[in-house]
Amino acid sequence: MAWQIWIDRGGTFTDIVACAPDGRLIQSKLLSENPLAYADAAIAGMRAMLGLRPDDPLPAEAIAAVKMGTTVGTNALLTHTGEPTLLVITEGFADALEIGDQARPDIFALDIRKPAPLYARVMEAAERVAADGSVLRPLERVALAQGLAKARQSGLKACAIAFVHAWRNPAHELEAAEIARQAGFEQVSLSHQASPLIKFVPRAETAVLDATLSPPVRRYVAQVARALPAETPLEFMQSNGGLVEAAQFQGRDSVLSGPAGGLIGMAKVGRAAGFERLIGFDMGGTSTDVSLFAGEFERSLDTRIAGHRIRVPMLGVHTVAAGGGSILKFDGQRLLAGPASAGSLPGPASYRNGGPLAVTDANLLLGRLQPDCFPAVFGPGANQPLDTEAVATGFRALAERVNAGLGLDYTPERLAAGFLDVAVEHMADAIRHITLARGVNPAEFVLVSFGGAGGQHACAVAARLGIGRVLVSPYASVLSAYGIGLAEGGGGRGEREQAWKLSYPCGKGSSLSPTLPRRGREKSVPSSATRARSPSWPFPWPIPSPWPPLSMPSIRPASASPTPSVPWSVPPSKSRPCTAVAKPWRCPPQPGIRRGPSPSGRFSWTVPGATPGCIGARSSPSARCWRAPP
Repeated sequence: MAWQIWIDRGGTFTDIVACAPDGRLIQSKLLSENPLAYADAAIAGMRAMLGLRPDDPLPAEAIAAVKMGTTVGTNALLTHTGEPTLLVITEGFADALEIGDQARPDIFALDIRKPAPLYARVMEAAERVAADGSVLRPLERVALAQGLAKARQSGLKACAIAFVHAWRNPAHELEAAEIARQAGFEQVSLSHQASPLIKFVPRAETAVLDATLSPPVRRYVAQVARALPAETPLEFMQSNGGLVEAAQFQGRDSVLSGPAGGLIGMAKVGRAAGFERLIGFDMGGTSTDVSLFAGEFERSLDTRIAGHRIRVPMLGVHTVAAGGGSILKFDGQRLLAGPASAGSLPGPASYRNGGPLAVTDANLLLGRLQPDCFPAVFGPGANQPLDTEAVATGFRALAERVNAGLGLDYTPERLAAGFLDVAVEHMADAIRHITLARGVNPAEFVLVSFGGAGGQHACAVAARLGIGRVLVSPYASVLSAYGIGLAEGGGGRGEREQAWKLSYPCGKGSSLSPTLPRRGREKSVPSSATRARSPSWPFPWPIPSPWPPLSMPSIRPASASPTPSVPWSVPPSKSRPCTAVAKPWRCPPQPGIRRGPSPSGRFSWTVPGATPGCIGARSSPSARCWRAPP
């Protein structure tokens, strides 16, 4: 058997989960942008997994499949760095997208600032189709061809075509597309294909977004494909939760590519722990994605991202600009955490690239991050540890500014805690948006924390919302990549029902994975009896065989030296003593929760017939954490 590799390329970090031929699941995490060390994080991570040198080709026989999620399209949308696009529209409707539907996101705002349109130029086409699909005015091909030729000569390479009532009769759009390709346009997006539904404005906006995002997405796909052997299957995660072959991956389906994998992984570990009502809390380096799962995936058809509407099926994910890289600022009157992010380059001040203070730095200053447990991958040469001195110096200088401006007497530590309070409130408010704003009580749900920075703030967010249970999987830091590996190819369409069945993506004896059955197929939801017999029940994570080595920086054996990462590969029946780097957590007694002995302040869990083992630590004395009942 060969390796299966699952990748989530985020804005700050690229997460990799590799399923080895023997069934082991191995985790890895790299900075998404580090040009001095590697050209592409995903390819560099695959080479490292296989033990290859940086310039070695990837062997075809070693890789069975590669599944990826990427934020390339999302970043291009947020930063307006997509391909400049020509919009070809029915004559008389040149301003239709600029006018929009006159909706006001904030009805009390006096200074309304609309986002800049995604298209660079508009060209009208002489044609008209009636509401019943009949042709009122044939398409004037000669005039259209001349206009498209001039636009192509001006340097435009992408074209979006949106005609009135094309969803009913797309003949004119198809004719115009043929002319555009003959004129030399490399990307042509048609509204009836991008969003084959009634309503002209959202259909046209989706076509423009697809034309703008598809070129950078395809360039990245081609970059990854060139580094892989030609026969290696390469699939990408879509916003709707299904995988698609690389050649069919479109810009309109890439906007929530990574977060969709996280939602699938969140539902998987939550259900494996016996919970059906889940709130996903995915805090990464650039943003935080929150989602709701109450036995089935929530979906949306009409979504606005950064002020731009897109009408394609998506998993219900709400995103806020609050992550580990969110820049901390003082504007003279108040403390701000985000929305701007330091990204992976230069990154936070502790990354040794001259970056600004960020949320990660505040956690480092307060001792909630242990620098000795981080690998030495920072700095220009990617070979240095986190820079604690730069963080301390930065907060001292910022505290002096705040104290001078507001007449306060804040210590650097108190200032850092204040910044974290601001960031936590942003994230808690995002969860209120998907729960309380819709009449849903978040206290009735379990908060599933994942993402590289999720564990640092999950308990604080839960306390703000009255949530009594926080579930953290050993795969939490790479759960989006893990979920991408569990997704089904072509799944996630609007007509698909949501259900789970037992299967083994890495071969017999590996793990539980979800599959999304086609409409008409009988749901395969494991019964209570099935769950009781399952070798992975009732653990809150799958148990491959052999036990997967987990890189858990917060845990190391009592006899081990303080290395950055220690594989934790001992099954429960042969567990060994371990000590928590941070303050050990002790969960209060709860009905149905079994706990083993806690010698020397260790918290342990028990499984019938197994020896208890230490599982984690908390970073805040006020944090309240409950594990899933075995």
